[in-house]
Amino acid sequence: MFLISHMYKSKEKVKDIVISRGGEGDPSSGLGEDQFSTRRTKLIHPPIETHWNFPSREEYKRSSVSKLSMLAYPLKFRESLKKFKKRKDLKAILEGVHDPKDEQLVESFRELLPCDAQLQEKQNDYHTLLRFLRMRDFDILKAKTMFLNYLKWREEFRVDTISKEFKFEECPEVKKCYPHGFHGVDRKGRPLYIERTGLVDLNALLQLTTIERFVKYHVSEQEKTLKLRFPACSVAAKRHIASSTSIIDVKGVGVSNFSRPARHLFMEIQKIDSNYYPETLNRLFIVNAGSGFRALWKAIKAFLDARTIAKIEVLGSNYQSNLVEFIDPSNLPSFLCGNCTCSGYGGCLFSDKGPWNDPEIIEMLQAAVENEDENNDEEDGDEASEEMGKKQIRDFYNADVEQYSEQNYMDKSVLDNIKELETALHDTKRKIQALEMALEDTKMVLQGLAKNVKGLRI
Repeated sequence: MFLISHMYKSKEKVKDIVISRGGEGDPSSGLGEDQFSTRRTKLIHPPIETHWNFPSREEYKRSSVSKLSMLAYPLKFRESLKKFKKRKDLKAILEGVHDPKDEQLVESFRELLPCDAQLQEKQNDYHTLLRFLRMRDFDILKAKTMFLNYLKWREEFRVDTISKEFKFEECPEVKKCYPHGFHGVDRKGRPLYIERTGLVDLNALLQLTTIERFVKYHVSEQEKTLKLRFPACSVAAKRHIASSTSIIDVKGVGVSNFSRPARHLFMEIQKIDSNYYPETLNRLFIVNAGSGFRALWKAIKAFLDARTIAKIEVLGSNYQSNLVEFIDPSNLPSFLCGNCTCSGYGGCLFSDKGPWNDPEIIEMLQAAVENEDENNDEEDGDEASEEMGKKQIRDFYNADVEQYSEQNYMDKSVLDNIKELETALHDTKRKIQALEMALEDTKMVLQGLAKNVKGLRI
């Protein structure tokens, strides 16, 4: 599935590229994440896209905010500064650095889009637009057509609804007859996808699910990779991650494996991936390629453009050294001559192990998304000063503010309490001054009485 799903049929003639039998070829194909330069951006945008549906935080228990809680302001302020630094570091990692030339092209591309497309900020961030530009060799007009088709498809296919609501309950059984899954990362921190195409039992697969449901499952996994796996890997690697490494085991695969149902399923997935999820593959290793697959490969190459073919290495049974060069053995399953078995998960391809399942990393990403949502909310307010107050309250009194979210007190209740404290302090100061004056008067009276008593004694 994954091999064909990364195809794009070029209208131009594709030059023949020799199949590699070793570690040949450009490892990055000009798409490494290290080639950009720094730029400050307004919002946090994790690699490629941002809005994966993270689980909601546990709600805080409601309680009133007392005036005495204001006394904790200095402590909360110091804590907020620490959190701000962490958020700033996280932003730099998730956003990555931008090449100035790419930035200029992306901005020109964005300005060319219709207003309604520009408003879909979840899809037109820097990394998303750059992927479509790369796929069309930076031809802005062609990229525009491709991107608008992508937006139309998302709406018609209800991609956002699939991400939130679709449940593929048959997944464990499907993986038994179609072994595939994510398993760890490569040496650069990219998510590692593995598929055992030679063990696919298509008849059993179609008894467990339908092609329509499997395609929806595939789309949901693509969305998860863009919006959760890539950001999580970026946090773990402390560098921008926006592509994956894949291994396809084709042992026993030949022309006979591509029956009519198989071709239909693979072509549906290929169309979705090449048209709507371009430029997310870093490198693809096809291992255990026998004579049957090599005959099939000649036909498959007709569906691939030169850019994609340059990322693929087709290897025989002596592939271990090639894989280990890019992937640590601890992230390779035993059936690929690695050290991992994932026995506690029913096998490596069932585990979905990786940084995207690290609770601490997920919490950091959750905080980043919530911070971005707060920034978006602030832009929609009536007055700039009022929104600045909301931002400060959220930064310094996060727990207290959530207690008032349903009553819209975020922008005035705490400020009212501060004003009341200031008034109380002013009144107290005035009363102290009055007491001091009264004490002075009392002192003068006592001094007068003392003189009278002294005169009587004389």
